[in-house]
Amino acid sequence: MTFGPDPARRDGDADRLVDAHADGDDRVIEGALRPERLDEFIGQPRVRAQLGIVLEAARQRGRPADHVLLSGPPGLGKTTLASIIAHEMDAPLRVTSGPALQHAGDLAAVLSSLHPGEVLFVDEVHRTSRAAEEMLYVAMEDFRVDVVIGKGPGATAVPLTIEPFTLVAATTRAGLLPSPLRDRFGFTAHLDFYDPADLESILGRSAGLLRVSIDEQGIGEIARRSRGTPRIANRLLRRVRDWAEVHGHDTIELPTARAALDLYEVDGLGLDRLDRAVLDALVRRFGGGPVGLSTLAVAVGEETETVETVAEPFLVRRGLILRTPRGRVATPAAWEHLGLAYAAGGPAQNALDFPGTG
Repeated sequence: MTFGPDPARRDGDADRLVDAHADGDDRVIEGALRPERLDEFIGQPRVRAQLGIVLEAARQRGRPADHVLLSGPPGLGKTTLASIIAHEMDAPLRVTSGPALQHAGDLAAVLSSLHPGEVLFVDEVHRTSRAAEEMLYVAMEDFRVDVVIGKGPGATAVPLTIEPFTLVAATTRAGLLPSPLRDRFGFTAHLDFYDPADLESILGRSAGLLRVSIDEQGIGEIARRSRGTPRIANRLLRRVRDWAEVHGHDTIELPTARAALDLYEVDGLGLDRLDRAVLDALVRRFGGGPVGLSTLAVAVGEETETVETVAEPFLVRRGLILRTPRGRVATPAAWEHLGLAYAAGGPAQNALDFPGTG
C-alpha cells in the first residue's frame, strides 16, 4: 500500500500545506499537521478516553472544562491536545508560556483579558515565577485575582473578578511543580512515548496532508527511527521528502528512506549525532564508565544540561546507558550498537552489577 494524496481530491488543508511548503513556512506546516478533534488524535488511548469523558461532561453541563495538566517528554502532543480541548469546547485558545509569566502583573494582564469559557494554554508551566504561581492558585479556584496598587505600607490589594476559564498547562518536568498548583488541576495526564504502529498511522496521515507518496516500508523505516515521538516523525518525513524530491524519486520507498535518514545521521535505533557522540565517548574514552555527567559533557563538547535533557533520556530508555551513584555507565547493548566487544570485568561491570540509582 502506498500513502499519499488522492489525485481526485484537493482539500483546503492540503492546499494550504502545499502553499506553506512553497513559501518555506515550516511553522504553518507543523501546525497544519496537528489534528483538531479528539477522534482524529492518534495514540495515547488512555489519555484520549479519559479526556473525552471530561470534555463531554463539561459540554453537557454547559460549563468550562476542568483545568488540565499535561506532562511528558517534548514532542508527544501536549500542545496539540490543548488546541483540541479548545476546539472540542468551541472556545478561543490563548497561548503563553511559563518563562513569559515572571511577574504577577504579567499573569494578571492575561487573566483579566480572558473571555468567558476561553482556554488558556501555559507551556512549560514549571518555569512560571513563584509570584505568578501564587496568583494562579486563586484564579484557578475562585476566578479572581488580587491586583496590588501602590508600594510599601500604602499598598492596597484590589480583588478583580475574571471570567470562568479552563487552564491547560503543559510541563516536561512535573516533579518541579509545587503541590498546591498540581492539586488544583481537575484532570492530569502523562503522555507516553508512541509505539511504531501509532507512529506509522501518524506518518500516513501526514503524508496525505503533505501530498507525499510513500509506501508502507518507507513509513515503517521512518517510524522506527523517530524515537517514539510524533514531532520527530513528522520532521523526518519532511526531510526524507526533500531528499526524494532532489534526487527525483516520485515515491518514497525503503531504500529512499534509508538513504535520506543516513544522510541526516539518524541511525537504525533513532540515535542522532549527539547520542552517538555520548555513547562513543562513554565507551571508547572511558571504557564504559562510570563517568560523571559534567566530564561526559566536556568530552562531547556540549553543555551538561544538553546532554542530560536531550540525549540521556532516550539512551536510558533504550537501555544503552545507566545512571548510577558513581556516574553514567554504558550497558552491553551500547557496546554492541557501536560494533564493539563488551569489556567485561572492568569498573563498568561492577557498576552494572550494583547500579543503584542516579
